[in-house]
Amino acid sequence: MATSTLIQFLASGEAGDTSHRRQTETYLAGGTIAAGDVVAFDTSKTGADRAMFVTQAGIVATGNGLAAGVALNSASANEAVRVVVAGYAEDVNCAAGVAAGAVLNAAGTAAGEVEAAAATDLAVFGVALEAEAGGTVDMIVYKQF
Repeated sequence: MATSTLIQFLASGEAGDTSHRRQTETYLAGGTIAAGDVVAFDTSKTGADRAMFVTQAGIVATGNGLAAGVALNSASANEAVRVVVAGYAEDVNCAAGVAAGAVLNAAGTAAGEVEAAAATDLAVFGVALEAEAGGTVDMIVYKQF
């Protein structure tokens, strides 16, 4: 289900989920997902279930084009998982060495992570708002759909 983005509320210091700072969708987990994982549509399903289930985004050297967003909560198979599909996401699993302002791709070298995108990457996922620290980064997820 989509969240509403009809009301614009601007006040500094507010939480990331305030008004239009991010958009979330609720999916079903196709396997084990941790909070902060990049998730992708589950192509092991059939029919419309491929758009209802997500799994940890698998490694694709040029960026995972199936990446749907970033998990806000942990989930096991068939449990609901809230996913940031556009806007602000905190503590996203990230490859080492990502700099603030870096354009990011999804699951380029490790499943469920973002990394700095290369000029040859086909699937760009977002932008880092800070340098990677402790294996995570705060970022803006680009709206894909």
